[in-house]
Amino acid sequence: MPHRPTRRFRRAVTSLAGVAATVACLFTPTAAATTAPAATDAAPPPATWSVQPSTEHGPDDRPAFRYALAPGARQVDYVAVTNVGDEPLTVDLYAQDAFTTASGGFDLLAGGRPAADVGAWIRLKESRITVPPHTRSDVPFELAVPADASPGDHAGGIVASLAGPGRDQAGNRVVVDRRVGTRMYLRVDGPLRPALTSGGLSASIRTSLDPLDGALNVTYTVRNSGNIRLGARPDLTVRGPWGLTGTHQRLDPLPELLPGASLTRTVRVSGVTQAFRLDVDLALHPTPVPGGSPDTGPTTHAHTSVRAIPWSAVATAAALLALITARLLYRRRRRASTRPAEKTSQAPTPHPEPEHQPIA
Repeated sequence: MPHRPTRRFRRAVTSLAGVAATVACLFTPTAAATTAPAATDAAPPPATWSVQPSTEHGPDDRPAFRYALAPGARQVDYVAVTNVGDEPLTVDLYAQDAFTTASGGFDLLAGGRPAADVGAWIRLKESRITVPPHTRSDVPFELAVPADASPGDHAGGIVASLAGPGRDQAGNRVVVDRRVGTRMYLRVDGPLRPALTSGGLSASIRTSLDPLDGALNVTYTVRNSGNIRLGARPDLTVRGPWGLTGTHQRLDPLPELLPGASLTRTVRVSGVTQAFRLDVDLALHPTPVPGGSPDTGPTTHAHTSVRAIPWSAVATAAALLALITARLLYRRRRRASTRPAEKTSQAPTPHPEPEHQPIA
C-alpha cells in the first residue's frame, strides 16, 4: 500500500539507496544482470529501489526474514519495496530458493527457474507493482510450510526485479535483469543434524633449491551434509617421516554453507621442508552462523600424502659421494703404484759332477 512522501521518509529512503545497491549485488545470478544500460545524453537516470522486511505499518529493524515453524504451519508477513528514484517504478515480485555460490556467497536462483524449497512455499499477494517516486509499497505474503517439510534450515528470499534493454561490455544489445532482494531463513521443527564432510583432499609440492623452502598447494572440498547452516574453521597440519619437520597452519574461516552446499578451496603453504614424503592432515571445525544453532557437530578430518623429494639435496649428496669415491680410488691406486717390489730368492744351481769312465 503506497504512502505519501514526507520529509522524514525522504531522508530514510535516501539512506536506503546505498543498501539497495549492496543487496542487488548479493542476488545477481549472472554477469549480465549486473550490467547497467549504457548512459546517453537522452537516457533517464537509472531506477533505484530497495527491498526489506516490513510490517503492515512499515519496515522494522529485521535485516532478513527469520522464522521457526512446525510442518504445516502458516506465517503472514510483509515485504517493503521502496522507490528511491524520481520516476515511477514497476517491478516484478517473486520468491526463490537460495544457494551457496562457488565463492561462498549467498545468492538466489534465477527467476525463470522453478523453486523447489522455501521459494515454492511463499505466495505473494501481488506479483507486479508500480511504486511512485520516493514512495514505499508494503506487499503482504503468506509462507505455508508443507506438512512433510524436512526438519532443519531452508533458505530463500523475495526479489523485486526490473528487466530492460541494455548493452554488454562489447556494446551488444542485451536484456538486463536488475534484481534487488532480501533473505529468508526458515527453520522447520524436528531433529537437527549438524554435519560437515571433507573430501577431495589433494596436495602437490613445488620444490626449490632450498630443501627447507618448498611450496605446498592443498585443495579440499567441504560439504554441508547436515540439515542446518554451518560455517567452518579449517586447520592444516603437514608432517614429514616419523612426525618430523611438522608445520601447522590455521586457514581462513569458511563462510556460511547452506544444507547440501559444497565449497572447494585451494591454499598454499610456504616454507615446507622437502622430506621425501609429507603427510597432510585437514581438520574442519564446524562453527555457528548468525541466527543459527549453537550445536555445530563434531570435527571432521581428511588425510593425504605427497612425495617431496629434495632434488637439490639429493644431487648435492650424490656429487659429494662421487667425489669421496673418486678420492678413495685415487688414493688406493697411488698407494699401489708407490709400493716397493718384493725380493724373490732363487735356488742355487747344482754343479754337474764329473763323469767317470770305467777302467777297462
